[in-house]
Amino acid sequence: MKDYANASKGKITFKAFTTLDIVLMAMLAAANAVMTVYLSPLNMALNGLGGPIATSTVTGLYMIYGLLACYIIRKPGTAVITYGIGAVVQAFMGSAYGIASCFVAAACYMVVAEAIFAFFRYRKWSFPVMLLAGGALVPIWFFFAARMFGYMKWGTDILLIALAVRILSGMVLCGLLSKLIGDALARSGLLRRYAVKRGVEG
Repeated sequence: MKDYANASKGKITFKAFTTLDIVLMAMLAAANAVMTVYLSPLNMALNGLGGPIATSTVTGLYMIYGLLACYIIRKPGTAVITYGIGAVVQAFMGSAYGIASCFVAAACYMVVAEAIFAFFRYRKWSFPVMLLAGGALVPIWFFFAARMFGYMKWGTDILLIALAVRILSGMVLCGLLSKLIGDALARSGLLRRYAVKRGVEG
């Protein structure tokens, strides 16, 4: 009996999403769509000031909504649903980067996020794990974006520097910020019915 209990600890437990979970995911996705509208001109300004490397500094902000949802809800499939809703909302609102980019980026983010948290059995939510997740969301989408948006003309050196800056941005403005915001909201009492409030750490 003890052996079975110990073995079960390594398994991923799939839990049904509550209405509150769905509402939170939808709210974060909608908030991201609105934020993206304001990030677009900022990106253009940064591009004028420092080219592709400068625009890479804000990459993490585009991904934060899905990772924040994962950190708060802590259930398998959270990234898939949140990034999926986000892509649909952005497509309806219109995107300066094209509708295809909304769905390709969301697909890259959801696959990587679910893989990272599945590796830790959806039980580890420490600073190192969140930093890892935030940085890991970048490379696959960057590979597709480089071909969709003509980044290849930048040259190898610029591409590598831009990728490094984006990974760092993902770690700080997505991974780190998600944990800080999630913890702050949990301490405020607004997330009493979510796993983050119960301090699931495993």
